[in-house]
Amino acid sequence: MHENLIRPELVGPALARALDDPRWERFGAELVAGGKSNLTFVLTSDAGTVVLRRPPDGPLLPRAHDMGREARIQRALAPTAVPVPAILLEDGGELIGVPFYVMEKVEGYVVRDDLPAGYAQTGQERHGLADVLIDTLADLHAVDPAEVGLGDFGRPAGYAERQVRTWSKQWERSKSRDIPAVEELARRLQADPPAGPGGAIVHGDYRLDNCIMAARMPPQIVAVLDWELATLGDPLADLGLTLFYWREAGDIKPSLTPAPSMLPGFPPRSYLADRYAKRTGADLSDLTAYLALAHFKSAVIAQGIAARVHAGSMAGQDFGNLDAEIDRVAAEGLELLEERN
Repeated sequence: MHENLIRPELVGPALARALDDPRWERFGAELVAGGKSNLTFVLTSDAGTVVLRRPPDGPLLPRAHDMGREARIQRALAPTAVPVPAILLEDGGELIGVPFYVMEKVEGYVVRDDLPAGYAQTGQERHGLADVLIDTLADLHAVDPAEVGLGDFGRPAGYAERQVRTWSKQWERSKSRDIPAVEELARRLQADPPAGPGGAIVHGDYRLDNCIMAARMPPQIVAVLDWELATLGDPLADLGLTLFYWREAGDIKPSLTPAPSMLPGFPPRSYLADRYAKRTGADLSDLTAYLALAHFKSAVIAQGIAARVHAGSMAGQDFGNLDAEIDRVAAEGLELLEERN
């Protein structure tokens, strides 16, 4: 039950008070397998089911795993067109020693490698799934941060440049070996980072399996999850990362993230990019640079996951040897920068 990570004897009474329901004083907990950064637990009692999010166990990298930011942005987006789970309880670390929050459990499908039986079986339905993924991202980028109380959520200008700097530092802290492709990718992005419009709310890790889909057709997103990396910045960086995750038939299957878009009937990345441009009017002329940035960020994230697994901070989860994945992603990022030039 991972009781040492949740401390149910402390969280239960706090949740019972927050929800005004004594049935929450006792609950069962199950780790949601596959979470590679923060840990997610489903808590179940006679009163129902909720979800608890907390950082991994052990030492944390600076500014990573910020539970307060996740909870804050979900509260802020609640009245907007972007669907998010309601926050039920938040603690800054006083209760169990680390910050955590509890949110409602939204019912629906999380689409991973295998689609649920009978769900999105036709090419039209699979295109519709891509449509709602991009449309929800466009809705997020259309939200005025100041209007929802997020005007101070980050620095809107120079986002891509800061991203390269931040992830370069994370690479130095977590790397287990020198990888020339990662180092060169960082150097070239630092020398000439993409510079697009800033000031939007960006998710920072937007992809299909970070959304909950309604269990019906046509496709509909009922909740966007995993807001750990959200800030103010360049919306095209979000788009670049979404396209990085959207694998096509013939691509190498990634080790860390699901790739249902490789199945027959799903549209290519170019379809998603075109829909985003039509929805937002964005200039995608330098999209290749944002795709390269996504490759760099993803290589560093994979190294961070490997480091946390090695340190025993992932509640017993193991994602295998990620060296080949890191090498490949970095090399592909360099190839993209060659296309840009």
